[in-house]
Amino acid sequence: MKKLSFLFVFLVIFSCKKKEGTYIGGYYWIYGYGYPRMGFYEAAEGISEKWKIKHHLVAGCRVDDKLVKQVDAKNKETYAAIEREYGIGWKSKYNKDLEDFIMREVDIMDVLITNKLFREELKKYYINIDDVDRKIKMLNDSLYQVVVYNQKLKAENKECFSVDVNIKKRTVNLIK
Repeated sequence: MKKLSFLFVFLVIFSCKKKEGTYIGGYYWIYGYGYPRMGFYEAAEGISEKWKIKHHLVAGCRVDDKLVKQVDAKNKETYAAIEREYGIGWKSKYNKDLEDFIMREVDIMDVLITNKLFREELKKYYINIDDVDRKIKMLNDSLYQVVVYNQKLKAENKECFSVDVNIKKRTVNLIK
């Protein structure tokens, strides 16, 4: 009986957390469907820590009206919650950050390909400089974390190493 009452108290306390729209795990979740725009989703993942917004595709190109209505209704709630958090002009600021992130990817890669440390790490994992598979995450306006992968590795974990890139100072620091 004590375990059951503890579980009830636990559920009551944690059910009072902010759950407007789709606020789960510290992020607002925006759902999508249709043909995936890879550049968009990579940029959205890159700035997700700054905005606490994640995007997730729930369906591909084939969708029915019921799914579209459900997704749009849930996203409408989420947009309202995001607006309460960040203000009325949040969407234009968010879109600007997406565009800036895409442009910064070029700067990041420019810093990386000219960096001796980065080139040496690539050699250790048999990665060609023209074939760098990476995931970039914004830490602040000038600092980015880059995780480099080698999809040709037979191991489950294809992550090779991580670096921090400061595009203003044009420096690269090896994390692992």
